[in-house]
Amino acid sequence: MARKKSTKAPKPAKTKGVINGAGEVVEQPIVSTIRENFMPYAMSVILSRAIPEIDGFKPSHRKLLFTMYKMGLLNGARTKSANIVGATMKLNPHGDSAIYDTMVRLSRGYEALLHPYIDSKGNFGKFYSRDMAWAASRYTEAKLASICNELFRDIDKDTVDFVDNYDNTMKEPTLLPATYPSVLVNANTGIAVGMASNICSFNLSEICETTAALIRDPGHDIKSTLPAPDFSGGCQIIYDEKAFTQVYETGKGSIRLRAKYVYDKSANCIDVLSIPASTTCEVIIEKIIDLVKQGKVKEISDIRDETGLDGLKITIDLKRGTDPDKLMAKLFKLTTLEDSYACNFNVLIAGVPRVLGIKELLDEWIAFRIECVKRRTFYDRTKKAERLHLLKGLEKILLDIDKAIKIIRETDEEVEVVPNLMIGFGIDQIQAEYVAEIKLRHLNREYILKRTKDIEDLEREIAELDDILKSKARIKTIIVKELRAVADKYGQPRKSMIIYEDTAVYTEEAEEVPDYPCTFFFTKEGYFKKITPQSLRMSNVHKLKDGDEITQEIEFSNNCDLLFFTDKAQVYKTKASEFSDTKASVLGDYVAAKLGMDEGENAVYMVATKDYKGILLFGFENGKAAKVPLEVYATKTNRKKLTGAYSDKCPLADMLMLSEDGEVLFKSSSGRMLLVHTGALAIKTTRSTQGVAVMKLKKGHRLFEIKPYAEGTFAKPQRYRTKSLPALGALPTNDDSKDEQLTLI
Repeated sequence: MARKKSTKAPKPAKTKGVINGAGEVVEQPIVSTIRENFMPYAMSVILSRAIPEIDGFKPSHRKLLFTMYKMGLLNGARTKSANIVGATMKLNPHGDSAIYDTMVRLSRGYEALLHPYIDSKGNFGKFYSRDMAWAASRYTEAKLASICNELFRDIDKDTVDFVDNYDNTMKEPTLLPATYPSVLVNANTGIAVGMASNICSFNLSEICETTAALIRDPGHDIKSTLPAPDFSGGCQIIYDEKAFTQVYETGKGSIRLRAKYVYDKSANCIDVLSIPASTTCEVIIEKIIDLVKQGKVKEISDIRDETGLDGLKITIDLKRGTDPDKLMAKLFKLTTLEDSYACNFNVLIAGVPRVLGIKELLDEWIAFRIECVKRRTFYDRTKKAERLHLLKGLEKILLDIDKAIKIIRETDEEVEVVPNLMIGFGIDQIQAEYVAEIKLRHLNREYILKRTKDIEDLEREIAELDDILKSKARIKTIIVKELRAVADKYGQPRKSMIIYEDTAVYTEEAEEVPDYPCTFFFTKEGYFKKITPQSLRMSNVHKLKDGDEITQEIEFSNNCDLLFFTDKAQVYKTKASEFSDTKASVLGDYVAAKLGMDEGENAVYMVATKDYKGILLFGFENGKAAKVPLEVYATKTNRKKLTGAYSDKCPLADMLMLSEDGEVLFKSSSGRMLLVHTGALAIKTTRSTQGVAVMKLKKGHRLFEIKPYAEGTFAKPQRYRTKSLPALGALPTNDDSKDEQLTLI
């Protein structure tokens, strides 16, 4: 509970323009503050903004489309988008920019949907381009696409509930009575508070067929009729049985998408004609340019965006002799030309967000559609029953038209006409009102016979509707019939090609790295040099910054891994071949900048290896030491940075790379030294281990250096050895101090 100190003061006298209690600090529990302020906001975003409902629409989509429907734009001519935006604000008062952005994403011109809901004219931008902006609403025009007939079919027959708009001046539908599962036909993305939704699109014909089959047989195998999603951009889908099963069953998972390309042999270029739905042209082009600059891709001479009226097109010019398929295999691996689409089928069901698999989602839609058809049938039955009731009254007039006329003529007051007809013919008030309103020209036998002739038809139709209301099977048959009609009328061939895993695997040939002997130099200030033996023979005088010195010299080969450990408990991995050969007369590469280390981070130790065999010994200022096998730093993927390289509980004093166990000399700032055989230290497989206490330290002192012990360094090495750890160590003798020039720190 967060509390603020109460500083209540006497209430000031009430004066004009002054609010009593203003500026007063009041104690308030943080829990109640969150519940009363943040929770209503979070619930509003989840329920009324970001998450789609079972009809496939968010409130902003539904308000826009319903406004266009009421404007007569379903069958009428296009109108300026600004007019539509202005009218929509009567239902969605969130500003014209937000409404127009929503409208753009639903339009045919934007190309984000398989079946756009808005027939647009003008520049509406493109979903696959970050920089291709759409024109202002005053320049573009729009109307509803023909498929919207299926969204609003029978909406005036009480198929869905209507509620008041924000100022209670209009009515708007809570859902749209879509005759097909629009929730899965068009892609939908939303980010709420604490949850999100990302629904991929499926082919309309396949969805309708699957839903119809599921209605007929609840145990229907979804995958047999719905093999994979379908994206408007037409990219390739890499089929992974396990991933697809997870998405279909749980509503969550990842789908791999790949760009489509063709090779133009005459121009020696690759034309990319479609890209994954999760990326843009600019992102791909910028990444490829970056790879070329880094020297990781050397086969490309030029790349440009040639997107035009014919659609998306990225052209990659190749250097002579380049294999286009091998190049694309490399680009698929290094760029978003192959990308993952994260599915999250989070939908509001009866006001509750639920993540559903495809079968569960279709079951919910079927239940929703059954209710819509029931309500429509009941509405039609009610209207026909009302009509039948009126005609039954009119039929009684047929028995004696003259009597009806006589009653009306002999009634003195107008208000008595209806009661007198009710008494004279034994009909109710509604029937009497209907008879009384008949024009004089219609009081003939022919007119009345024509009207009453419909009684038989109405009775038969009402009986039919009653039978439908009583039979769930008949309602399902109606839904299936409507689904097939929608598929026949609006269905399109698949745009996305399915590639099965065995045909989609590319084996990229590893680039051959020349292997030759070289010597690595690493300095105290973090500079690195890679020098060949020939260059060292010519000159071995090193150029260094003032105050800098070489701390490590390792003879190895060019084809090896380099690990640079930093003072932030991280390790950066790279290849020795990533560094250029240099001379002793240059400063070398500054490792922190070369590897993109964090701000203020410095490399403190270098390890060279090919097989990741050996031991790393970490010494900490508190006298502890940790022995870790080098193999724990080997990774299957090409990760460049590993956090938690060693324990950060205490500052690192020094570290060593050992090929095998041996004696190591520990030095403290008090001048004491301790010889320890690393075999006495237990090996740890956890990188972040704090190790074991090795050297006892007096107050105010610390361990500052560890180094391998060379035989013959001390006259009496036994003096510095110990039988048990931790140990205090020993001060050097005069003879030993000549060899060991100690610097007290």
